[in-house]
This record gives sequence, structure tokens and C-alpha cells, in this order.
Amino acid sequence: MRVISGKLKGRVIKGFDIDGTRPTMDRVKESIFSTIQDYVYDSVVLDLFAGSGNLGIESISNGAKKCYFVDHNKIAINTINDNIKAFNIDNAVVIKDDFKNALNSLINTKFDLIFLDPPYKDDYIDYVVDFVTKNNMLNEDGLIICEYENEINKNTDLDIYKEKKYGSKKVVIFKK
Repeated sequence: MRVISGKLKGRVIKGFDIDGTRPTMDRVKESIFSTIQDYVYDSVVLDLFAGSGNLGIESISNGAKKCYFVDHNKIAINTINDNIKAFNIDNAVVIKDDFKNALNSLINTKFDLIFLDPPYKDDYIDYVVDFVTKNNMLNEDGLIICEYENEINKNTDLDIYKEKKYGSKKVVIFKK
């Protein structure tokens, strides 16, 4: 797993083998970032269910101002911290907590990009999208990028910016 673009391009991201995580495939990540490239620079990012920090690190590599990495898995948090240290990233906040607690602690933070790549067996995306919109946590023109396998609720106050299928995985990008 590598950083595919930006100032950290080509750097190897540690953590593709963390038990209980499923890293975003490079071709999917490349497609996502080509779609959102105009929104990344100077953005405030939330990488919820961060795993290795792959998506947040890619955002930082492409000029994000700040990234919040959230995961409840101790190994994932250690891996994110190792990656941040190895890449000399100084604009990251790492939070080890359950996603609901983390969202509540970040309720007064406005995000430009929110990455949601939760375990596929759980339907956390609907909860998070609803929570974020009800609490106005997304800046104007902000995006929520969701990777999922089972169906999700797309009837939100947000617009669908783009949808794409990659084998059994799907990505939908909501826009405020």
C-alpha cells in the first residue's frame, strides 16, 4: 500500500495487514482522489474508521490542512502513529475511541472531507451521515466519501456527487 499522489507519493504506508481492517485498494483510492482533487487542498479531514490511516495520509500528501484519524483498534492507532512519525506529518490528530464518542467529541469541528470506510457487516454509514448532517459538521461544499458493500440510505439532505462500483465494493460521495 503506497501513497499514490502528492508530496509523499511513492511512500509505503504500513498497516495493510491489520486484523479487522480492510484497506482501500489503490485503484479505488486513485479513483476517489481524482474525483475529489479540487476539494483536498487546505481542507480539514476526518478519517473515521481510519485503520492504517491510508485515506487521511493521502489527503495530507495532497495538501490537506489538518486530518483527524479515528479508530478504536489499538493496533490501528499504533500503526497510524508509526506512519505519521515516519512521514514527519505534523498536522494530524489521532483519536483512539469508538466512532460515536469521537463524533460527539468533534461535534464543534467543521470538516471539508469525511472518509467513511467502516466494517462492511455493520451499517455505521447511515448513522454517521445522519449525525454529521443533523449537527452541521460539514462545511459548505464539503464531501462525505463512503466505501461500502451492502446498501446504504441515500435519502439524505446531501446531494450524490458521484457513485461508482468496484467489484463487490461501492463508493458514493455525498456533497453538501
